[in-house]
Amino acid sequence: MLDRAFNAAVQNPLQRMAQMLQRRGWQADHITWLGFAIGMLALPLIALDLPQWAPLAMGLNRLADGLDGALARLTQPTDRGAFLDIALDFLFYASIPLGFALADPTRNALAASVLIYSFIGTASTFLAFAVLAAKRGISSSTYPAKGFYYLSGLTESVETMAVFVLMCLVPDWFAALAYGFAALCALTTVTRIVAGVKVLGAD
Repeated sequence: MLDRAFNAAVQNPLQRMAQMLQRRGWQADHITWLGFAIGMLALPLIALDLPQWAPLAMGLNRLADGLDGALARLTQPTDRGAFLDIALDFLFYASIPLGFALADPTRNALAASVLIYSFIGTASTFLAFAVLAAKRGISSSTYPAKGFYYLSGLTESVETMAVFVLMCLVPDWFAALAYGFAALCALTTVTRIVAGVKVLGAD
């Protein structure tokens, strides 16, 4: 829900950083893989009961996620880059509740499972619509620079990261936050299904 405004606010500094990286020979895929590796450090940090350090790994992951796209647009965006970007993003997102489940299975495993299940709903509706939108030549006016159609919702990257950081800062709230955010993800899934049926059922 907040991604569009956030992306607009950080576009210029990201572009300047991308230009600097381009001059040093970096490619977008390098940033994508590096960001994923750093972001995945949050999993062992949380599992080893060091969640206060995990937001640093998450923040660097999100910085890389913005930089790889900005760097790709300076040259030529590729389908491979778009594929890697979204696939690795979803793996990163699912790793955070998994880390809390590993840290305290008794208190957190059920809530983590519910949250990860809710991510399946948001991810599957997002990707299924993107595939069929590409097949029909439907483009997004909200995110025209993306590699494929981005179907908006209540729970996008900014909201997800805000909840993840709060979970890390107050680990005792994990279960309550997980259930609450899972409910918002369910609403996002429902709205995307409704939008998909409406748009794709036009024929």
